[in-house]
Amino acid sequence: MNRHPTRRSVLAACALLGLACATPLAQAQTAWPTKAVRIIVPYGPGGAVDVVTRKMAQKLTEQTGQSFFVENKPGATGTIGASLAASAAPDGYTLVANDTTYSLLPHIFKKLPFDPQADLVPVSAFVFAPMGLAVNAQSRFKTLNDLLAEAKREANKITYGTGGPGTTPHFATEALGIAAGVNLMHIPFKGAGEATAAILSNTIDMQIASTTGLMGNVKGGKLRLLAVSGDKRLAALPDVPTFTETGVKWPGVVNWTGLWAPKGTPAEVTARLQKEIATAMASADMKTFAEGMGADARQVGSEAFGRMLKDSTDAWGKVAANTAFEKQ
Repeated sequence: MNRHPTRRSVLAACALLGLACATPLAQAQTAWPTKAVRIIVPYGPGGAVDVVTRKMAQKLTEQTGQSFFVENKPGATGTIGASLAASAAPDGYTLVANDTTYSLLPHIFKKLPFDPQADLVPVSAFVFAPMGLAVNAQSRFKTLNDLLAEAKREANKITYGTGGPGTTPHFATEALGIAAGVNLMHIPFKGAGEATAAILSNTIDMQIASTTGLMGNVKGGKLRLLAVSGDKRLAALPDVPTFTETGVKWPGVVNWTGLWAPKGTPAEVTARLQKEIATAMASADMKTFAEGMGADARQVGSEAFGRMLKDSTDAWGKVAANTAFEKQ
């Protein structure tokens, strides 16, 4: 004879007593996390996504008491790491971080190893950062107009680095070239951090990247920003003009970082994660972190994040149509 109450009997008793009783499955879901959570960063260390995600992982670890750790899986414009997350168990213990580049993927690849719209669920976007054009602090280019003037004199002389073909910095730099009427030479690397290292060693001339990944070297006197995206200057660097202030008819791109979960991840888990992210973004040290990087510390929830992704994907399609980039 089974002396243990069945799920049905428990629910029946709850109904008779007018109680809201959670099923064992629901209890397990709302108890999340009960073990370490892996956040895949589909790029190398040192780039904007890596820097921001590591800070968020630190906050989530502090708030939940469970370890949130970053695992870098770079390659193929972020699709290797994203594919790993898309095929992971939808239990909330594998997440993937990315930035605006995620909305570029349909314009980069003829066929993707996963469906960006169906296989991963957007959880939340946070830390919205302008992008800056950086050169070595000892560069001969003192202003953006200096750089563009030389680029106009000789096509493809000025080299720029990115974390790979089809990334946001790649398309953003191409968009700048279109707006300014110049041709710049693209030098792809395995990650934004490697591109920054190339500027530091004077291997390349410039890089457009999120200020979250550049600001440390700018403040350290190793890099100099010639312009930033957006409609206002950075409070941290009030002497750096916006792209439009330099005379270029291009406002630039605002880069955001976000988290996705595998399709089928319980709603209770994603809701808890959104709540924890909101708490993190409201904390004083996260605000200080974002502001120090010239970024805006705010959160966009799942539904709004989904709409933002669609709008961003549509906008990048127009840029892709006006570049020489061929789908891979």
